[in-house]
Amino acid sequence: MALRRALCTILLIFTWTCAIEAQDVPVPQLTPGSERKPASASSNPAQPAPPQTVALTVAKGAPLQVALDREIRVKKVGQPVHARIVEPVYAFDHIVVPVGSEIIGEITKIEEISGGKRTLAALNADFTPLRRVEVGFHELVLADGRRFPLHTSVTPGSGQIIELVTAANAKEKKNGAKDMASEKTKEAKQQARQEWDNAIKQLKTPGKIHRLERYGAAQLPVHRQYIPAGTVYFAELEDPLDFGSEVMTAPMASSIGSAIPEGSVVHARLVTPLSSATARKGQDVEAVLSEPLMDGERLILPQGSRLKGTVKQAQPARRMKKNGQLRIAFSELVPPDGIEQKVVSTLEGVQAGKDANVKLDSEGGAEATTSKSRYLATAMSLGLAMMSVGDRDRVGSGQDGAGRGAAGGLGGFKLVGMVVGALARSRAFGTTMGAYGAAVSVYSHFMARGREVEFPKNTAMQIGIGTRAATTTPPAPEVAPPAVPSESAALVD
Repeated sequence: MALRRALCTILLIFTWTCAIEAQDVPVPQLTPGSERKPASASSNPAQPAPPQTVALTVAKGAPLQVALDREIRVKKVGQPVHARIVEPVYAFDHIVVPVGSEIIGEITKIEEISGGKRTLAALNADFTPLRRVEVGFHELVLADGRRFPLHTSVTPGSGQIIELVTAANAKEKKNGAKDMASEKTKEAKQQARQEWDNAIKQLKTPGKIHRLERYGAAQLPVHRQYIPAGTVYFAELEDPLDFGSEVMTAPMASSIGSAIPEGSVVHARLVTPLSSATARKGQDVEAVLSEPLMDGERLILPQGSRLKGTVKQAQPARRMKKNGQLRIAFSELVPPDGIEQKVVSTLEGVQAGKDANVKLDSEGGAEATTSKSRYLATAMSLGLAMMSVGDRDRVGSGQDGAGRGAAGGLGGFKLVGMVVGALARSRAFGTTMGAYGAAVSVYSHFMARGREVEFPKNTAMQIGIGTRAATTTPPAPEVAPPAVPSESAALVD
């Protein structure tokens, strides 16, 4: 027991001595600014975040708007086709395929004509009816010599000569701000038309004399088939095109999604194909921006931003040449990886086939119109019918009979009818053919169903757009609770 106490005493003395020596050792002093940082900070020193990059890629499914730069005589499948880009292709905010770039393709299919169609065409003096021709494009050549292999599919409904139709100018506004917005919209439409005209000037489009020659040749019983220069196709990419990337600067990132300037007009492509024959009021419609919206040097909306809207009015064509009508409006804007916002919009311009005779009103509504040439065509048919009848008192023989027969035949079955009528010298034949031709002309020009408004997929549009002003809903008026009749009132009743 004594030994155990002695050992504990010695251990306590030793511990007390070591503590005194530790207190006597001086603590090193760190100079200002030399404090040690945490281990995590010292091992991973702070570095600026890497800059954000944007891929300059033309996505799969994006359309290339191309137009034939020379006339093509249709001969066989595999025949080469040469065209040019007539609308710039953007990736984010850069033009990656400028207007005028070459695009090379070939005829991929020539449709066979059924026996029924061939018989009907022959009855109308056409022994070589037009066949539907499909084309495809397989190579893109830029101005700097770079070549890109392509895999494309042509959008149904393309393959026609188109024009840019702009909306009628609205009446002048008294409000100064609205005047400025209207003026800016007008300038944007004029610029779009100028750009389109400049693109078409690069093509060897036929002149009036050449068009008349082609029209005359098409009236012959046997004729060649041509695809005229200026015919526009929408070639959708089946594989994306990569043009590298760009660094997104801080000012660029901060400007995206900012307020849209008044009077802005965006270039967009229709994603939802529309027709006045099938569209219904309230149907969803979507378009995608084909060009970025810039405010000076500031990027407001990049290419690829989406517009969502609905069909506001759809009136199909009816008998008695009542043409179709179509009105759409976009109310939502969705930037890429952005937040959806409400907008107001009007259709300011649209590309449509020249034969479609589409016009836009001041509010952006589209309506098909009937060409005034129908009056001239009908008058000619009636005149030929009158010539075929001739004077009842005169004998229908000799030159007079041949002339009446030719006139009636021409009104009924074009050149073949005219030749047969002249050779037959039959008054009955000429009168019958003349009456038939006049009846067909009157029916087709004044009694048949009118034209529909057709907007195929990838139709190019100019859309006036602005941010919708926030509206506050007025509070509902307080309704006083109905008075409970008193006992005396109840007794009186």
